[in-house]
Order: sequence, then structure tokens, then C-alpha cells
Amino acid sequence: MNWKWNCVGCMVFTALLVTAVDAQESTGPSADGEAGFVALFDGNSLNGWQKAEENADAWGVAAGTLVCKGKRCHLFYVGDEAPFKNFHFKAEVMTTPGSNAGIYFNTKYQPTGWPKYGYECQVNVSHRDPKKTSSLYAVDDVADPGVKDNQWYTQEIIVKGRHVELKVNGKTLVDYTEPADKQAFSADFERRLSEAGTFALQAHDPDSVVYFRNLRVKKLAD
Repeated sequence: MNWKWNCVGCMVFTALLVTAVDAQESTGPSADGEAGFVALFDGNSLNGWQKAEENADAWGVAAGTLVCKGKRCHLFYVGDEAPFKNFHFKAEVMTTPGSNAGIYFNTKYQPTGWPKYGYECQVNVSHRDPKKTSSLYAVDDVADPGVKDNQWYTQEIIVKGRHVELKVNGKTLVDYTEPADKQAFSADFERRLSEAGTFALQAHDPDSVVYFRNLRVKKLAD
């Protein structure tokens, strides 16, 4: 995929993307009037975000959304608001049939591979992976998030101390408290909270097309 829109195929894809996005109405709240929340995405550029070094063309911006389509690549927030320790994060997400993605939190930038640090909030409505949207991946998994492909939903991630709460469209699907003595899941994946970290969006595979918009966060007191 060429995100510079310098080919006919890309222009067609852009038109389809705009049509698909504009045809849906968000089920989540607007960032307007949300006291204390700060936008993490300006709707027009990747300012404040850094792509991993592998398969960077998997990420682009179109029709006011962050769009992933391509081989594995993670998009890390590196803007002025980082790092985050205790926070309330919100984003509007739309999957397409068979797609898989994720929202990592309390993580940190790495140039290649699956993020080692922090947790992943799963983004998956109809992909074959049984861990569905709003799962705290491989820690507290959700089988039915109650949402559909091709429709916007609001994902919330709230971290306070060792407590993690994941919500979809206002409904709590995960309510998890990390044990004080929790060990790393493996040498490759910590799957535990750190002192502070950032967010990363996941492009999972070439067959997955997922949209993100209205990403915002509110820092909470320690």
C-alpha cells in the first residue's frame, strides 16, 4: 500500500475508505466537552506518533482516521503527553470482517517485533483468534464483546495503580487487579504494568483493516 496516494489503486482505496468511514456514526462520545481529556491524534497527520521500523507502510491517515492495513507494524505514541502511569484512555474503533489489531498500554517503543512491555487490549470482532475485542490479552479474555464489524465502538482503558478496567461502549468487560508479586508472562512478553509507559496501536497482518479515531486520554492522580 502506498499512503502518498500516487496511484489509481490507492485513490480507489481512499474513496472506499472515506465512504466506509462516513457511512458509520460513532457509538461513543465526542472528545468535545470531556473535561481533562487531551487528544492524542490530530485527525490529519502522524504528529506525536512513531512507526516501528518494520512494514511501516501498514499505517496511514485517511478521512480523519488512523488506518492499519499490512504486515505487522506497531504505531507508538511518542508525543508530549507521554509517559502515562494512571490514566483514562478512550478511542473509537471500527473493525472489518476477519480483522485483528490491538491497543497496547504501559508499553514502550521498540523497532521490531510484538511489544514486550505492558498489556494488550485486543481489537478483534470476527478474526479466528478466540480472544475478542476488549480482552486483556492472555490475562483476562473476552469471548463476546457485543459489537459488530463495520460499526464504530468506543474502547476505554482505565489504569489506576494495579487496577485495570476495560470498557466497550460504556460496559465494563474486564475488571482486573494485578497481583503485587506478578511475574513476567515469558521472556518475550511482560504482560504486567510498569512504572509508566505509552500506547501502541497494532497492525497485525495484511488481511486486517482496522480504523481508529478520536484517541484521547486523561491522566489520573497517583
